[in-house]
Amino acid sequence: MAQCRAQAEGQQLGVETLEDFFARTPRIAVALSGGCDSAYLLAAAKKAGCEVSAYAIKTAFQPENDLADAAALAQAYGAPFTVIEKEIFTYSDICANTDKRCYYCKRMMFEAIVLAAQNDGFEVVVDGTNASDDPARRPGFQALAEWGILSPLRRAGLTKEDIRSASRKLGLATADKKDFSCYAIYAPAHQPLTCDVVDAIRLRFER
Repeated sequence: MAQCRAQAEGQQLGVETLEDFFARTPRIAVALSGGCDSAYLLAAAKKAGCEVSAYAIKTAFQPENDLADAAALAQAYGAPFTVIEKEIFTYSDICANTDKRCYYCKRMMFEAIVLAAQNDGFEVVVDGTNASDDPARRPGFQALAEWGILSPLRRAGLTKEDIRSASRKLGLATADKKDFSCYAIYAPAHQPLTCDVVDAIRLRFER
């Protein structure tokens, strides 16, 4: 496992433009969720001429349409796309649904993506964390630091609205996509996350 690094290294706010980042980092692996932020990051990297490979995690916590959106985007931009399936209910630390659930989940996801990217020859893994994300409210920042993930959108000082605006200019279908983290956030705090619990939440959104 990578050594834990200070948040400032990968998620430092407003220290480097996207253009400068892409110029010095011509090969990147993108953690692609299918949402607005990581979609724009992939598209911008490809337009800058970077070699890009995309990786997504598939669990029972993520909506199927997010994975479909990620796959469509990767195909549109000619980026190899790897889906890593995880049986989320085997992770007792995540499914205990404590206050550290998001951290444990992000740690699992970034570990899998980093190892897959390294196996494909990519040393730099990036994600869509941006300037609007608050470290005090996002336990996943710790996992980003631990696995050495870089967040170019945050380092460029780009807010969510900046990213949506830039996405519209690129004609990305995700430009105005509603933010959605995962089904688990809709379970009562500390209620164990079982297949039945998550299925009941999912059905609420599919009606």
